[in-house]
Amino acid sequence: MNLKDKVKNLPSSAGVYLMKDSSARIIYVGKAKNLKNRVRSYFQNSNAHSEKIKKLKANIKDFELILTDTEFEAFLLECKLIQEIKPLFNKKMKNPQSYTYILIHKDDNNRRLEMTNSPEKDGYLSFGPFTSKHTVEKAIQGIKEFYKINCSSPCNKNTPCLNYSLGLCIGRCTGSPNAVTEYNTIMNKIIALLTGTNTNILVEMKQTMALAAENFDFETAAKHRDFLDAINFLIKKEQIIGFTEANKNIAVLEPLTGHSIKLFLIKGNQVLFSKKYELAGSNLKQLVEMIKLNTVTYFTNEAHPTSFEISKDDIDEAQIIYSYLKSSNCCYKIIPEKWIKTVNNPKLAEALSDILVKMIAKSKVTAANKTTPIV
Repeated sequence: MNLKDKVKNLPSSAGVYLMKDSSARIIYVGKAKNLKNRVRSYFQNSNAHSEKIKKLKANIKDFELILTDTEFEAFLLECKLIQEIKPLFNKKMKNPQSYTYILIHKDDNNRRLEMTNSPEKDGYLSFGPFTSKHTVEKAIQGIKEFYKINCSSPCNKNTPCLNYSLGLCIGRCTGSPNAVTEYNTIMNKIIALLTGTNTNILVEMKQTMALAAENFDFETAAKHRDFLDAINFLIKKEQIIGFTEANKNIAVLEPLTGHSIKLFLIKGNQVLFSKKYELAGSNLKQLVEMIKLNTVTYFTNEAHPTSFEISKDDIDEAQIIYSYLKSSNCCYKIIPEKWIKTVNNPKLAEALSDILVKMIAKSKVTAANKTTPIV
């Protein structure tokens, strides 16, 4: 089948597309909720296409499709393939070295914010990985500027640095006990922010931004707004990492049509099991029993790690899963370990029944109330 015919016969399902050049080399991997709409757009003339897309189009000689039941699966598969293949036109998710970490030295007398591509340093608190170096730089700049901890000579004692004379440093470099105490208080606030235990920094910066706006100092207000956006990016990434590293057992259901739903069993940043269930001809009790059996089987598998840390190789999958769980596409339950020690635990059955009922209702809405009734 030639390329023009392949484009005409594209399916409307979710999936991944792999663009190939004249040597049959994969040069781009993408995902779509609707492959027909997305892939066809590459072969339509449009002035809105970016230079990157125009260059890509000039090199496309063929493409391959991998169909999935859901956009979530397409997203995960796209991520995996980009990491494995490292296509020429995919920049994101193919270079783990591009991830950034924030380090804070544990020494109370020399605590400082640093950025690095490698978190493995003794004597440091590590936060990340973060996917945007520019945003991390912006957030650190904002915090240092807001609290005036941008010391240009932090190792010099009893000698004011240049930034101190410019009003950008509170004077830790002078050796002043008060300045050192204030600096350590600020560092404690930063650590609390990054660990998610205290967000007072955001409150203080919002108040300063609002005051600047009230005084018609819109340039300062906009600057603090940008700083807040960057800091919120860091907090969200830490929330994703913390949620994933908790390594919880998560049962997820998503409606596919009015006649089917799909189960995902997730632990950490991995989908351990997935299966589609047909609703027609099934009753609620039967479905709960089938889902419950798979839940116990896969979450009690000793081959799965009980704990782990998110590395730069795991962050993309973790972010995809976290965003999926927080979306309106699915419904999930966190299953405590004590519930899966026996398949007959009533709390497990109750939890699975709860999300199943919600998904059946959601699937009926998706199909405009044309589903076969569940008895």
